[in-house]
Amino acid sequence: MIMNEYFFNVAGFVFEVIVPHDTDIEKLLPTFRPFRYSKALDKEPLFIFRVNYCEYSENPDTEYLFIDESLNDMGRVRLYSMDGGYCMKISFRNDDMEHCAVSDSSFKMTDAYINGGDRYVGEVVSSLLRMVYSQAIIPYGGISVHASSVILDGRAYLFMGKSGTGKSTHSGLWIKTFHGCSLMNDDNPTMLIKNDVVMAAGTPWSGKTPCYIDVIVPVGGIARLRQAAFNRFSICDGFQAFINILPGCSVIRNNTVLQNYMHQTLARVSELVNVGVMECLPDIDAACICREGFKKVKK
Repeated sequence: MIMNEYFFNVAGFVFEVIVPHDTDIEKLLPTFRPFRYSKALDKEPLFIFRVNYCEYSENPDTEYLFIDESLNDMGRVRLYSMDGGYCMKISFRNDDMEHCAVSDSSFKMTDAYINGGDRYVGEVVSSLLRMVYSQAIIPYGGISVHASSVILDGRAYLFMGKSGTGKSTHSGLWIKTFHGCSLMNDDNPTMLIKNDVVMAAGTPWSGKTPCYIDVIVPVGGIARLRQAAFNRFSICDGFQAFINILPGCSVIRNNTVLQNYMHQTLARVSELVNVGVMECLPDIDAACICREGFKKVKK
């Protein structure tokens, strides 16, 4: 079968997507358009993701060990470890229409087996790419974080917390309150360190809010939000900063190699960036207190 190759650059990480010749890449992955990479590669892509429109045939001699299951905006996702790598199974809004992706242990090569009859085939491919990307970047100092993020005065501010905490609401309050503040990403920005500066980058994955911006800016602060009957910002130091960022980072929980890489990066992030806990109401006062909290203590 004739295949077409496309390259994308997200947060400085270049990867390749291979699809059948008759696939309209713009229609399949519309949110990836701002991240298309057309320059000549001076090195191998970080990973290769190949789309196959066929059913995955499990090897009866292969043992699949269940790791985790989640139900979120990506649909129903199940993760298995297998000899030499991982198997990801996903059903997007339809449990009868399951898709699968098989990656090697380093996530450098992934074969996705997609049911082309699914009306959500684009969302499925995007979600699988998101999972592969989040693991492939870890050894290279990248971290995919679950956060809503804004840009103000040339710096990114990330708001983390459990689902339903009000991350998007808090971003909206910053945009409404502070002149020149804009949304960078509403669900899944990337963090990385360049020359001892923590940076945040936009990605093709932004949850329910369309915001797909190819931008990388220094991080001004990270706040973990907690709903409360009052507004109070508390700065975190050392280990407290580390453990308040950790829950929002994407890493396979039983992969000690990836976890060690990520912990090293997070430890450095905790040293270089102001991290705080924002106990808050969904009001403008919360945005003002959070911003002032970051201003008082600068790293």
